[in-house]
Amino acid sequence: MFERKIGGNLEASKLEAEVLLYSVGIWLLLLVLAIVNAGIREAFYKPKLGDNPGHAISSIIAIGYTLIITYFFVNYIKVSVTKIDLLLIGALWLTLTVVFEFGFGHYVIGHSWRYLLADYNIFKGRLWSLVLLATFVSPLFWGYIIGVD
Repeated sequence: MFERKIGGNLEASKLEAEVLLYSVGIWLLLLVLAIVNAGIREAFYKPKLGDNPGHAISSIIAIGYTLIITYFFVNYIKVSVTKIDLLLIGALWLTLTVVFEFGFGHYVIGHSWRYLLADYNIFKGRLWSLVLLATFVSPLFWGYIIGVD
């Protein structure tokens, strides 16, 4: 899907571009949901339950909506992709997420690198790494379940 076709089929290349654009669109949807999820966490879970429980609930919710949305996405594109394509889509989503998190978090919001890296410490109750894992593997996971070739 992401390799350059030399002398390849124009229709296949067009379909691959559509799947890539759709993949980015789905990632943007996940990004919007993540921002809403974080807002709800900051307004409701964190003040009532504390920082770590608030982040844990928010992370579990993020894994849930990522799995649900990815299921519908993979089911929709299943005839146009292979398992390798799904792995590449997961890698794209993971890369976009981490770049956005560090770029926006540090350069726009002004969080320190130490603050941003703290979310990766699973031993301190931070489940953000599991959200990233779900983001990466969910397209391939659903590809196996749905039966993508």
